[in-house]
Amino acid sequence: MRTGQRQNLARRLRHAMTPAEIALWRHLRGRQRCGARFRRQHPIGPFIADFACLAPTLVIEVDGGQHSGSRSDVSRDAYLRQKGFHVLRFWNHDVLRNVDGVCRVIDAWLENREVRMD
Repeated sequence: MRTGQRQNLARRLRHAMTPAEIALWRHLRGRQRCGARFRRQHPIGPFIADFACLAPTLVIEVDGGQHSGSRSDVSRDAYLRQKGFHVLRFWNHDVLRNVDGVCRVIDAWLENREVRMD
């Protein structure tokens, strides 16, 4: 897929966000998370990240059941890591049922550049 096609797809995806993506975007937009600027449906190489913060380099993916055990997600994450991004993945139902908990994990990573599971 060429760059222009990826940008058009990203634009279409911004208008067709899932309920979980919409819920999380309400908490990411406007530098609400530690002052970090997130972009939604942002092209990175051949992929489109659900949410990307370019400084620090963080990608957040919100996944439905179709992603369970997905080989394409493994190769996608490897590509993003190779480009210097850290990838946080959350299930749709976790975002919809516990968006505050999801935001705490994101904040912890942004504050510490790592997520500690206490």
